[in-house]
Amino acid sequence: MYITITAQKLGGNYSQGSADFVDYLEKENQGLDSQDKEYFFNQYNDQISAEEVVREIDANTAKLEKTEPRFYSITISPSKYELNRLKNDSEDLKKYTRAVMKDYVASFNRELNGRPVNINDIKYYAKIEHQRFFKGTDKQVRENQPFATKILQLKNDIQKVKREERSGNITQIKREINKLEKAAPHKQAGQRIVQGMPKEGNQSHIHVIVSRRDASNKYSLSPGSKYKASKVQLNGKTVKRGFDRDKFFGKAEKTFDKNFGYQRNFVETYTARKEFIKNPRSYFSNLMKLPTSEKAIAMKMLKETGMPMMPNIPTNKAQLALKVFNRLRRGVDITVKSSSIGI
Repeated sequence: MYITITAQKLGGNYSQGSADFVDYLEKENQGLDSQDKEYFFNQYNDQISAEEVVREIDANTAKLEKTEPRFYSITISPSKYELNRLKNDSEDLKKYTRAVMKDYVASFNRELNGRPVNINDIKYYAKIEHQRFFKGTDKQVRENQPFATKILQLKNDIQKVKREERSGNITQIKREINKLEKAAPHKQAGQRIVQGMPKEGNQSHIHVIVSRRDASNKYSLSPGSKYKASKVQLNGKTVKRGFDRDKFFGKAEKTFDKNFGYQRNFVETYTARKEFIKNPRSYFSNLMKLPTSEKAIAMKMLKETGMPMMPNIPTNKAQLALKVFNRLRRGVDITVKSSSIGI
């Protein structure tokens, strides 16, 4: 389970409102009949329109400065193994989202009117998507790029030959293109992976847009707080503040496992991913201590899901090269920092 929390992007060409982000989440509905569309939903209602989402989020911004985010986006991405546990993707993911948002409010170290924050205190809307597309930053696209550049140059050469701007054998150039297509390291269904290509398999995931302000538009509830739990004096009163992301990510995993009877492997856990970043030696040691059957599943998951692992896991711990782990750890750090508020 991968969950990221991202603040609204502000400044530059970004809008102060939520319309651009909501429009982005509507991309899979383009060209579909109403019965085939995925609508927004919240804790109690289904089939909420994009227009209502924009109206409600943009109206819930009292006392926020222009430099403060109006909303946060939460992306919930189950792995293919987790998705395989679902019987009805859309309905099960809705059920899970509603449970996760209870975990979300429980992770605030806040009290509103003398009580803990509850699900009715937040204003959120969620949307299920079933497709993902390769981005320019994906490893497959980046490693295919030198081949793509050469292929484009050769295709341009063919056009120049046809226009008699240069000499050349078109048949020979096409053979070179075919060789490059076959040599490209990453393919899907026999085709070279390029930016914008849909990813195969079940890619269902959830986007949540949640207002920075509570549902009453009186209080600020920021999951971007740098505090997990603290107290501050405000207008002569002691006020709790903070959001515990560790608690939220951990509870979200347990909620999935409980709701769908999922047996989570060590390498799938948030705790293990965090351990890999902070203490790779301990991560590897715990990995090697797993029972044989669980270790085999872990190795398969690491290879298939892109989780950090060495090309060939050594059987002798003494063979472990720390510099390899440091390189992998840096890669994970970059991914975390670029996609979310952080761990």
